[in-house]
Amino acid sequence: MSANSHDSARLAIVVGALGVVFGDIGTSPIYTLQTVFNPEDPHPVPVSDHNVYGVVSLIFWSVMIIVTVTYVLLALRIDNDGEGGIMALIALLRRSAAQRGRKAAVILAGLGIFGASLFFGDSMITPAISVLSAVEGVKTVQPSLGEAVVPITAVIIVVLFLVQRRGTAAVGRVFGPIMIVWFTVIGGFGVSGVVENPEILKALSPTYAMGFLAGHFHIAFFALAAIVLAVTGAEALYADMGHFGRKAITRGWLFLVLPALTLSYLGQGALVLEDPDNISSPFFLLVPEWGRLPLVLLATAATVIASQAVITGAYSVASQAAQLGYLPRLRIAHTSESSVGQIYVPWINWLLMVTVLTLVFAFRSSAALAYAYGMAATGTITITTLLFFYVAGTRGLAPRWLIGAGAAVLLAVDLLFVGANLTKLAHGAWLPLLIALTAFTLMTTWQAGRRIVTAERNRREGSLKEFIADLHENRSKTQTVPGTAVFLNRGKLTAPLAMRANVEHNHVRHEHVIIMSLETQPIPRVAEENRITIDDLGYADDGIVHVIARFGYMETPDVPAALRLLEPGTTEGELQLDQASYFLSKIELRIGRTPTMATWRKRLFVATSYITADAAEYFSLPRDRTVIMGSHIEV
Repeated sequence: MSANSHDSARLAIVVGALGVVFGDIGTSPIYTLQTVFNPEDPHPVPVSDHNVYGVVSLIFWSVMIIVTVTYVLLALRIDNDGEGGIMALIALLRRSAAQRGRKAAVILAGLGIFGASLFFGDSMITPAISVLSAVEGVKTVQPSLGEAVVPITAVIIVVLFLVQRRGTAAVGRVFGPIMIVWFTVIGGFGVSGVVENPEILKALSPTYAMGFLAGHFHIAFFALAAIVLAVTGAEALYADMGHFGRKAITRGWLFLVLPALTLSYLGQGALVLEDPDNISSPFFLLVPEWGRLPLVLLATAATVIASQAVITGAYSVASQAAQLGYLPRLRIAHTSESSVGQIYVPWINWLLMVTVLTLVFAFRSSAALAYAYGMAATGTITITTLLFFYVAGTRGLAPRWLIGAGAAVLLAVDLLFVGANLTKLAHGAWLPLLIALTAFTLMTTWQAGRRIVTAERNRREGSLKEFIADLHENRSKTQTVPGTAVFLNRGKLTAPLAMRANVEHNHVRHEHVIIMSLETQPIPRVAEENRITIDDLGYADDGIVHVIARFGYMETPDVPAALRLLEPGTTEGELQLDQASYFLSKIELRIGRTPTMATWRKRLFVATSYITADAAEYFSLPRDRTVIMGSHIEV
């Protein structure tokens, strides 16, 4: 590849990252400063020169510490085979706990699940507040249009969720250029504001942020609950690392996004200093009247992109959680042949749409939603920081004293934001906590119930080794029929219920039998050469083999494709995979009286099981050659 081609490919990746990664944090200037100085805030920040300098300085240094230092310079250096985000950290913690048996890793993994639960709250609030804030800009063009903001927002959101099934591959190509225009425009108008009042540049000094915090803590502390809006979307930088790589995200942030955001906040601050009456919507009022309507349209496009990114993120988190055993199997559709990360999860999509619309009609303004938004962001950021430093310590990436010092400083900043947002509990901050608690309860209940059902199922299935030995010794008691049968099983220790029923009740077995187990590895993808492991189960002449197929947590299991990787001569005879029959053991759950879980958790577990995706579809089995045999288990 020539140098020019290499540079072009690298630039294309950066442009793609700009369209997906920075949408959320890139639209924060629309509502952050106006929320800080909102007179209807339960803890309002008075408009004065000193407070404006302090707030703008706090915004700038919060972005520098949380986004640039915590995420771009530190977190992006730790990945799980190229993948980032809180679920990747959980996978690394689980691997650490399995290898070393550390209780701390298990506890932190549980905390990570709560962080992932907070992300679900974030993915519900982001589309509502982002699109609302953009559409609210029409009031700066024509105040009489204020009543149309909520209906217009609702229509945009419905359309956004309806087109999800088509995938973002086609739309994604235009996301990058739109966001480049967006950052160029907001940075340019920020410059115009700074030129009008260059004194605002003093806010870049950390002394103004520290002076505001130390000298006016009773005001600054409450202001942090709104200032944190400037860093919402930071998690996306880390979560999308697997798609674009650390270098592309770092370059996009340092060379375009950070300068544009800084200039926008400085320009808005300069405008408020010039005319304190502009606090109602400094982002749009910074623009001349002739440019406000085009800016509203551009802002709407940018917020739709921001919403698209977080919706896709919710699909990914749900898919990874299901792969790791925290959610039931969900129906997942891949919407791009070239990008495995482009998925569509119908159940999550419709749940998000209903929730987002409910938030829009319930809160009716971006200012009202801002109190809820900050809690979701600060919670996720704090937990990610904690998990990052623990993983960094176990990997020995730096001396322990340096890791401890860094963790103390950055966690102190994060916890200060968490404390400020807790003061908004009665004003909306309870919402993401409620959503997170609900999601956390559901995921941990599913994991616990799944463990109980697996134990009972193992007892009923019995030892696979003993079952095969008995089948070998008593061949005359069963009739061998031609063909190949594939029995999906949960492991190699127990016999498949469907196969046991076939032998004990029908007294038949197939000429060639594959007992297949699927393993989800704590890595995103498994190489094909590591996909399959074969075991003859102690007998090389009975036509029965056990096959383990390994998949990464980012992959959709495809059983027929995995079986095609079997090499001739390794399966005790020639298989007829094109005509093979697939057998599934379906478990129907019932609530029992055994004290395994609280009754309400049993009901939740059973209710959750109904959203489980069809197993044949999930494992990509051919419908016309799949046999399902049922069994009841009490929890």
